[in-house]
Amino acid sequence: MSDPRIVTFAKIPVVPRGSGVETKPLLLGSTGAQAFVSGISTFPVGGALKLHQHNTEEMVVLLEGEATVEVGGAQYPIVPYDTVHVPAGTDHRFINRGAVPMRILWVYGSTHVTRTFADTGETFEHLSEGDKGGVRQ
Repeated sequence: MSDPRIVTFAKIPVVPRGSGVETKPLLLGSTGAQAFVSGISTFPVGGALKLHQHNTEEMVVLLEGEATVEVGGAQYPIVPYDTVHVPAGTDHRFINRGAVPMRILWVYGSTHVTRTFADTGETFEHLSEGDKGGVRQ
């Protein structure tokens, strides 16, 4: 069992994801999480992630801005506090469709997370150097 901890958001280093998309990991297995990992990603105007899937389920909450989520082959507009459940192995991505930066909170149902890009089939460890799927729309 790990000890309780407070994560100070201002002290978390930014992980660049490509094309201006940035992530701040809140909790990871390496920082004491035992059953899930979480973080916040920020997308510039027109920013998106490439279509991808994970080895574990994911929950995403839109915190700021306006987004289009593409999941399971369909697109849906979402607004702040709308929540998306993405089952493991389901292709998805988030696109900033608004005029201001978009921010999401993500939570994965495991401490071991991989991302497989739909366009190449390549799989990378979550937040690794190869896990840069930011694009501009």
